[in-house]
Amino acid sequence: MAAKFKIIDVRAMIANGEEPLSAIRSCVDSLETGQGMTVIAPFLPAPLIELLRGEGFQSAVQHRNDGAWSVNFWKE
Repeated sequence: MAAKFKIIDVRAMIANGEEPLSAIRSCVDSLETGQGMTVIAPFLPAPLIELLRGEGFQSAVQHRNDGAWSVNFWKE
């Protein structure tokens, strides 16, 4: 698993009716070797998990105590 994870919390964007994919894509594109990304969302982002899996990312999902979902993405 990657040593350092950039965190992107998309809950406010979604609450405001914004589509977070472009912000997530910017974060993915800025990852350096050994870095991963953590997405915090109000629901399980299954389509995102599938999309990034197709790009070679592994993922680990956690349902948080506050009801949100946290998904770590990384490449081996």
